[in-house]
Amino acid sequence: KKKKKKKSCSVNMDETLGSRDIKSPTQHYPKRLQDKILPESKLEDNSTCDTQMKAAVKRNIHRALGGKTTISSERRKRARDVHSVTSESPKVVLLKEKNEEQDSKVQKENIVVYQKPAEIPVLDRCQVLVVGGGPSGLSAALAASRAGADVILLERYGCYGGVITTVGMETLGWYRYEGTIEGDGIGLEMERMAARMGGSTKFPYNDSECLDADMFKVVADKLVIESGVRPLLHCMAVDAIMDGDVIKGIITESKSGRQAVLADRVIDCSGDADVAKFAGADFTLVNVKDRMGCTTVFNVAGVDKQRFERHVEDNPRTYADWSTGTEWKQQTSGKEETLKSPYMRKEFEHARDIGVIPKDVQGLEGSWSSLSSAGEATNLNLVHMNGYDCTNVRDLTRAEMEGRAKTQHALKALRHVVPGFESAKLRNFGMTVGVRDTRKIIGKTMLTEHHVKNQACFHDSIGIFPEFIDGYNILILPTSGRYFQVPYGCMVPPKVRNLLVAGRCVAGDMTSHAAMRNMMACTVTGQGAGVAAAVSITENTCTHSVTISTIQQELRRQGVRLQ
Repeated sequence: KKKKKKKSCSVNMDETLGSRDIKSPTQHYPKRLQDKILPESKLEDNSTCDTQMKAAVKRNIHRALGGKTTISSERRKRARDVHSVTSESPKVVLLKEKNEEQDSKVQKENIVVYQKPAEIPVLDRCQVLVVGGGPSGLSAALAASRAGADVILLERYGCYGGVITTVGMETLGWYRYEGTIEGDGIGLEMERMAARMGGSTKFPYNDSECLDADMFKVVADKLVIESGVRPLLHCMAVDAIMDGDVIKGIITESKSGRQAVLADRVIDCSGDADVAKFAGADFTLVNVKDRMGCTTVFNVAGVDKQRFERHVEDNPRTYADWSTGTEWKQQTSGKEETLKSPYMRKEFEHARDIGVIPKDVQGLEGSWSSLSSAGEATNLNLVHMNGYDCTNVRDLTRAEMEGRAKTQHALKALRHVVPGFESAKLRNFGMTVGVRDTRKIIGKTMLTEHHVKNQACFHDSIGIFPEFIDGYNILILPTSGRYFQVPYGCMVPPKVRNLLVAGRCVAGDMTSHAAMRNMMACTVTGQGAGVAAAVSITENTCTHSVTISTIQQELRRQGVRLQ
């Protein structure tokens, strides 16, 4: 009996996890994953165990992989003695450290799953791989292709457009009051194409464009196809393929299984610096309590447009109103205070006062955007949540569900107190919660508050962005014609070669992030990264030493303003 307890247990892992054909040579596996693999010498094959133990082990595996199976305390106690689970051709090995004080929650049981070395099939290869198809990713892919590179644009959702199409935030740049100077380039090109295709309307109080989120999916498809970019949707990056400090591609997961995409250059436009993290690049994260909140954007139908427009005309709001509540206290430069804003807060306060919604429901305030003649109000940016780490899957789950619950209160308040919304009904939510603040890389150049507030100039400029800062309770609108140059170095992680990072996760402090996170700024870094990647291939040099003047020459050819 004692000998039987010491033996490892043999279970049919195919039954538990599903069959997966994997072979063994480790040289095909990323170096970072090789370090996690349990040496084969620690595995014991052809061992046996009793039926009850086998069942307990299989339940443990099921729970470790997200199942809901529970195990009785008696069986859990026996399962703690199991240190390895193998089969004749083991697919996945589960290890569990012994700890008598553990409770029943999987994350507190020190369960670790080891997968044997595997040959991963190559899905595709290209010269430039862009990971993430939002405004930065689209700009990067189009720019690299126009500069002569073979490009794949990989996106985890079923459409391109990023926050526009998946969250429902329908403005690339909503800040264009009189005096704004833009940097031209692909960002404005996308807006103009949307307008030509009937997919945009004017922002309520300035010269900005409100994009139709669903129509923009079609706009993005058209741009990708016409530019010769190779599309790849429903595919998620889960690791980086490294050769020393040089990135060689990524590992993906999709309905096709685990596959590799090989590339000479990789551009991380994931929004969260996912690929940079996988590759070992350094990054920063603001403390959760200090991060910008996330938002559930929703759309409604059944709005009486004329009645609502009369209401906002009779009750005008300005950016000074953003600071009159208890949650938003905006620092401005003064010039913003009198500008009109499509802002709502008093309506929700009134709804609480008269008992329409509970007084403890907070985070309901923000902006409305586009109103159609059909009675649709879209891009309702009114439901906000704080205190979530949006790089944590459990926090993302809670944020999604809290946002939908709070939206019910927001809609109830709108129906009761806002003229024109009496018959409004929910049309749809965004596909995912809107995230503003996660990882930012440590770059060759670190943008700062001084740079974005003082018209900074850089020798390696890849574009300009107006002095628009929106975040961390700072609001500065670019009405004075001021702007700053965006440096190539803020996209370059020093520890990883042939990887560029574009979008809201470029290098910088909190205030610079409040500028660079905006979608039009993301198109600036995206286009710059795409051109740089293509030029580095032409020059046969790495992204750390590519010729800046050649990058700038190609950007000018593509219509980008650099100074």
